This record gives sequence, C-alpha cells and structure tokens, in this order.
Amino acid sequence: MVDFSIEVYSYIRVTDNVVFLITSTTIATWIIMGVLIAFGIVVRIQSRQWDPVKKPTRLQNIMEMCVETFEKFFRSSASEKLDYLAPWFFTLFAFLLFSNISGVFGIRNPTADWGVTFPLAVTSFILIQFVGFRYHPKSHLKGFIEPNFLFLPLNIMGELAKPISLSFRLFGNILGGFILMSLLYGLAPFVVRLIFPVALHLYFDIAAGALQAFIFTVLSLTFVGLAAGD
Repeated sequence: MVDFSIEVYSYIRVTDNVVFLITSTTIATWIIMGVLIAFGIVVRIQSRQWDPVKKPTRLQNIMEMCVETFEKFFRSSASEKLDYLAPWFFTLFAFLLFSNISGVFGIRNPTADWGVTFPLAVTSFILIQFVGFRYHPKSHLKGFIEPNFLFLPLNIMGELAKPISLSFRLFGNILGGFILMSLLYGLAPFVVRLIFPVALHLYFDIAAGALQAFIFTVLSLTFVGLAAGD
C-alpha cells in the first residue's frame, strides 16, 4: 500500500490546548524557504558589486531579465499604481514554483497540502479587499449590495468563494500529480519505474507545477487589479 498521509515528525506545545505539529509539509516548506532566502542573500551580496559601466555578469543578466519580465507582466495585468505589490507577487510566484517542482528533488510538495494553499489564497483575498477599500471605498462597498441589498448574502458568498476556489484549484492539481507519482513508485514494476518517471516528472512536477504557479499568481493579480478599478 502507498501511504499518502502527511507524516508528523515532532510537535511544539504552545499551550495546553495549542500544539504546533512539525510535519513533512512543514519540513519541505522550511527547506524551500531556506533555499529562497539563501539565494536572495547571495543575489543581494553580488548586486553590490554590479557596475552599470562594466560588462554584466551572468547572474546579473538573469536577475535583470526576471525582474524586468515580471514588471512588464505585472503592469499589463494591474497598473503602475500597484507597483508596491509587485515584490509580494514575485515572491509568491517564486515560492509556488519551487513548491510545485520540489517533487523532482524527492521533497513532498508543500502545495499538495491544503493547509499551505488556503492561507496563501486568504492572503490574496485580504489584498483584494485592502486594494478595493483603498482606491474605491464607496463603490467597493456598494458592490456588496448590487443590484439591491437582497443580494448581500450572495455577494459576500461570491467574495468568500474566491480564496476557496484559488486554494482548491492549486491543491487539487498538485495533489493529483503527487498521488500518481506515488502510485507509480509504490506499485509499478521496477523496470517501469526506470523508464516512465522521467517523462512524468517533466509533466506533473515541472510543466504542470510551473503552470499552476502561474495560474494562481495571475488570478490573484487579476482580482487585485479589478478591485483597484483597472
């Protein structure tokens, strides 16, 4: 039998009724966060030596290309007045991308756990409401009672459905690939495991993982842009 459950390695007791579990998802998330933070520190240290007059290094070219590409994409999806949110969405995309493709390196995908995707979707939901009330407080609030106040419960449910649908879309797709790969490694004959996993990893972990990270970021950014009136 193949076990799809989340392993619990240890726990931290905060109070008598609150216990923080250290699971396989927690460990994988810490590893990915550590890699991203370490990479950010390296880029920060290297960037101090970058000189616009001298020939740019390979790392400088790669980082400038990534930042410029994301800035163009961000402004085409939202607007320049939301530029202060670009670092958050860039970080979100990077975290989701590494989380979705972590299966290639034998690490459990954190995004195959709804406890990871739902808080990220809730964060996007909070940004939607924040941007809406900041730029168009009256019209954003009025949107909850359109076309009349009888639709208030339905409009509230529609807003609450956004983070739920965002989280389940990402969670379901990544979990589906994780289950299929686990079944292959756990039940398939040895010869099959030597031939097919490479192609399946390219699809489920890399192609589908990158696509789902892109979709989650685009949808979140689109909702925020609409809330800002753009």
